[in-house]
Amino acid sequence: MSTNLETLHTHGVSVWLDDLSRELTDGGELQRLVDLGVLGVTSNPTIFATALSKGDRYTEQVTELVKAGADTEKAVFEITTEDVRRAADILKPVFDRTDGLDGRVSLEVDPRLARDTAATEESARQLWKAVGKENLYIKIPATVEGLAAISTALSEGISVNVTLIFSLDRYRAVMQAFLTGLEQAKVNGHDLSKIESVASFFVSRVDTEIDKRLDEVGTDEAKALRSKAGLANARLAYQAYEEVFSTPRWQVLKESGARAQRPLWASTGVKDPNLPDTLYVTGLVAPNTVNTMPGKTLDATVDHAEVTGDTIRGSYGESQQVLDDLERLGISYTEVVELLETEGLDKFEKSWVELLQTVTDELERVKTQVDAQ
Repeated sequence: MSTNLETLHTHGVSVWLDDLSRELTDGGELQRLVDLGVLGVTSNPTIFATALSKGDRYTEQVTELVKAGADTEKAVFEITTEDVRRAADILKPVFDRTDGLDGRVSLEVDPRLARDTAATEESARQLWKAVGKENLYIKIPATVEGLAAISTALSEGISVNVTLIFSLDRYRAVMQAFLTGLEQAKVNGHDLSKIESVASFFVSRVDTEIDKRLDEVGTDEAKALRSKAGLANARLAYQAYEEVFSTPRWQVLKESGARAQRPLWASTGVKDPNLPDTLYVTGLVAPNTVNTMPGKTLDATVDHAEVTGDTIRGSYGESQQVLDDLERLGISYTEVVELLETEGLDKFEKSWVELLQTVTDELERVKTQVDAQ
């Protein structure tokens, strides 16, 4: 195991990889990373679209789909669920070793459904059943409409990765949805110890948007606040996590075998080349958290991250001051997080359309070959 990843794990941080492709699973790279100390995998439409556009690892399955007469939607469903199954098998020993806490793979519902509660619920059921692996997370966006779907999925025994969280208020609503889902799962007779959840709180995109606004303000005070909002926002999210998971309501569920919904730090690759490339790793160390990293950030963490211990607890006053100072400069926190959610959904929808087009092109290419034989 990597020394730095082991140190992070010692301080309560599970390191996951934010990438998934058949090249990773079949080429042995994912197993190498697991041996290094990676404990889970997250995926999203952008990752799938990129994977499908490279290499020929998918040709055999696409050929089978063409011969079976599958349309694009069916092909996307079969290809992505197969990728997740393969990764889940590689991570199963981690799942067993950590009693189901880690060793999991995330698969997202169609992001075009993010504003449709019932459709999201049905998609979550279909994906959960199709993959058929206990070490799966279904990713559901934390839109207002997604909150009820999160509770429903959990109530049916489906483990959930809540994604695209930017605001503290929405994060609190997500945790309440988690508690509601587990309470209903208990009524439904599910074993709460088997239901896991993480809440993916996005970090670097907050800095990207706020730093742009700070540069427009242009004062020395504004310059001094650059690249502080992302960490401050995430640290205050952890404060909210500590508050919710110390309530009597949570205690009742805990006594029934439930485990807390862990905060997961997402969007942890730095966007500003002037920043330390492990900023959103070393700056967000605290017990019972997950940090999912793109490959470049993971490599940097293994190579030179300086993990000094807990960098979240004890920072809440300072973090709140950062957000207060931003408001004083005329930068609206509410406006920023609402914009980021809208942009995040738009990006995921565009990536999904790109994924559909990539698969359509691949189906047509292979069909031409099959017809010529």
